[in-house]
Amino acid sequence: MDLVQRSSFLQKHHRIVFYSAWFILGLLQSGLTELQDDEAYYWVYSKFFDWGYVDHPPMTGLLIKMGYAIFPNELGVRLFPLLLNTFSLLIIEELTTRKNPFLFYAIALSLAVLQVSGFVAVPDIPLIFFTALFFWCYRKFIQDLSLINTLLLGLCIALLLYSKYHAVLIVLFTLLSNFTLFRRYQTYVAGLIAALLFLPHIWWQYEHDWVSFRYHLFESNVNPYKFSYTTDYIFGQILLAGPIAGLVLLPAAFAYKTHSRTDRALKFTLLGIYAFFLLSSFRGKVEGNWTSPALVPLMILSHQFIQQRSGWQKVLLRLLPVTLILVLVARIVMIADFVPIKAIRNRYHAWNDWPAELRANTQGLPIVFSSSYQRASKYWFYSGQMTYSQNWYVDGRNNYNFWPIEDSMLGRPVYFMDVYRIYRFPDSLKTPIGWIGYKHIPRFSSFAKVNIDARLKTARVQAGGPLMIDCKFEMPDQYKEYIRSAQSLNDTTRIGLFDERGWIKEITTDIRLQDMVTTQQMTLRVEPALTKGKYYLRFTIKSGEYNSTHNSRKIPFVVE
Repeated sequence: MDLVQRSSFLQKHHRIVFYSAWFILGLLQSGLTELQDDEAYYWVYSKFFDWGYVDHPPMTGLLIKMGYAIFPNELGVRLFPLLLNTFSLLIIEELTTRKNPFLFYAIALSLAVLQVSGFVAVPDIPLIFFTALFFWCYRKFIQDLSLINTLLLGLCIALLLYSKYHAVLIVLFTLLSNFTLFRRYQTYVAGLIAALLFLPHIWWQYEHDWVSFRYHLFESNVNPYKFSYTTDYIFGQILLAGPIAGLVLLPAAFAYKTHSRTDRALKFTLLGIYAFFLLSSFRGKVEGNWTSPALVPLMILSHQFIQQRSGWQKVLLRLLPVTLILVLVARIVMIADFVPIKAIRNRYHAWNDWPAELRANTQGLPIVFSSSYQRASKYWFYSGQMTYSQNWYVDGRNNYNFWPIEDSMLGRPVYFMDVYRIYRFPDSLKTPIGWIGYKHIPRFSSFAKVNIDARLKTARVQAGGPLMIDCKFEMPDQYKEYIRSAQSLNDTTRIGLFDERGWIKEITTDIRLQDMVTTQQMTLRVEPALTKGKYYLRFTIKSGEYNSTHNSRKIPFVVE
């Protein structure tokens, strides 16, 4: 009788059971798993909450800020991303027109990425949620072009854009799937609402010289082509859609013949995202998670196709136990430190105790890590010490170049840390991530906030000829006062030269920080001594033994 009652309960309340179990498992995982590098970085976002950041819009920072105010630990960082992950599934299930809840549960459980990464505080989680919500609003919008549906669609587009810039692709491919939208004034009203709501972020970009667009279009993942970029992308997408069930779900979604305008938008988005990033792989390395919004149409369209084909359902169900075992193993490995593999330990189990010990050794003073936003962010989270990543100009910029951290440390005592060339440091500590060297700096001097607005008189020079560069110097008043009062900064201003493969060499100039304070602009003559080709340069300031910092944008030129 008990078995019959239990069976009856599950039949009546299967949705409550499934979604409750999904959320509770995620809750346990959130509280028991160490923060990942990027999560710690996004946690620092929340400490400097703004309308925008170098790499992403602000949604992830907002979610973390709200959750951390409730639980000041790993669970708080992940609380709202986990909630959005759970609600994403609810909305995606609602978007399936042919209802088969148990098939939908099987598809959701077949996607390992939604389980082992669904609680992680990264921009892909709100992006997936608002992608699902966008298609739900879009379906209502095309059924009834009412004012409320127009407002909802515009609001949803704005929230989608605030999650991740990939949102543009979802809106674009939806428009391409239904040209009649261009003949409806409500479409333009929804677009106007979205634009107005997104305006604070656009203004932030304007105030910061469009840094995110320049970063994503010209600085991030632009490398000479390798065939492995394309093959890795293709195999990565198969694994992301499974890892095993991808061989079923992808063909099913591609084969499904659409019967509604919503399905057509989903199909266009699925194919469009995969095609866009396939083409992007010819420009540089594509990260597997960049296609994460494609999981929404993948789940819906594959469900529609498999629901009518019992043979496909049997194959999916036979593969499901293998996926569940892999997910269970992954969950345990992320929580318990028993696997003797360095990469796994460094990622999930390396930051438990030693940050507190190092905090005591460094007297709680601010910390400067050498060119690692990952280590700086994670150390800050687990030690509670304000930490700065002093970024080397050869590497890419990140938000530590813009946050008011360097400013607050300027001229103050700090501890400088690095995991490389430990012999430089008088003190060191052995940790699970390796030896960390550290030394006391009585007066920290770093000048990443000094900007050299450099413009070439001509972007083309003859081989062996000089470059003539007009330089305008900009810096906060705090830096001017510090430079004027400093006895000796031991600074040099240099020009780094790069080609498409990377850094080539440096040229040391005669410019000093004192010159930048007394002379706001000057013209510089530089002999690059390069062979014919395309190059770019970047100004950098080195003070003492610290890293040379980013002090100008990338400036392209051609040697003829």
